[in-house]
Amino acid sequence: MAISFREWREDDDLKLNQLWGDPESPQAGQFRAVLRPSSNEPWSRCIVAEDDGIPVAAGVVYETSLHPDRLWAYVEVARENRRTGLGTALLDMLRKEAESAPSGVTKLRAKVEPGTPAAAFAEAAGLTVIQRSCVVLVEPGRLKLPVFTDDGPQLDEAATGSVELTQSVTQFYNAVHEWDRADMTLGKAQQMLLNDATGATGAVVLRDKPKKDGGKIAAFAVSYTQERTDEPADVLVGYDTTLDLDEAQAAVESLVAMLAYQYPVQLEVDESMTAVVRALAPLIKVGAARQVGSETLILSD
Repeated sequence: MAISFREWREDDDLKLNQLWGDPESPQAGQFRAVLRPSSNEPWSRCIVAEDDGIPVAAGVVYETSLHPDRLWAYVEVARENRRTGLGTALLDMLRKEAESAPSGVTKLRAKVEPGTPAAAFAEAAGLTVIQRSCVVLVEPGRLKLPVFTDDGPQLDEAATGSVELTQSVTQFYNAVHEWDRADMTLGKAQQMLLNDATGATGAVVLRDKPKKDGGKIAAFAVSYTQERTDEPADVLVGYDTTLDLDEAQAAVESLVAMLAYQYPVQLEVDESMTAVVRALAPLIKVGAARQVGSETLILSD
């Protein structure tokens, strides 16, 4: 091999995707989308490795304003060029580039699927697991509907643009990302999770008591599915993390029971979403819910 390295060019995605074939995991598919020319705003550096002038591998490292304490890193190498040290060489170069990041942050984070070559590579590079997540499908018609009284918890529709919902989503996101500090703001929550461009189509909230009596949002659900069909709806479920854990769990259980009364729903759940994890665990045990696909590992220096 005659290996050389250079910056990413505009047409490299076509050449590399043709050589690499389909992504080996959902995580690989997500990160291929961020392989792009290096930039300073937002800061990113992308390097391509060529074998005799043919692009065979690439790596990227970049900042995000949402999680400012670590840089995302991704490396992909064509199957025929693996186990040659090429991936390690690219990662070493990305680490060197990271020293010039404006934030001064040099810690890397990566996202992989267990048991894949990517997971083995990350482990060999010294990255360790800081979070696990999975997608859980809740089957329809398996859960007992909660009974609401006039002066007790109430289920309401909510506009995805409402300040109240945005505040709840912002507080929840920041609270459950203590393992990788988040700088979610009301504006970012709208931009990344709630406006039309995100695919958000509607929301419901569970209040601890009627709104007219000053009821606050105990749990919320945002749907990203255009129409309710027999296909699972993608839903973000969160809760008021200042509640007692048992209260938060009860609120999530009631909300999920309402969501999955007629149609299946699927939720992406991090281990840090304690009340959601606790609410889903007994459902998984009795077969009313199940994990879909493999879990996702987030690793870091």
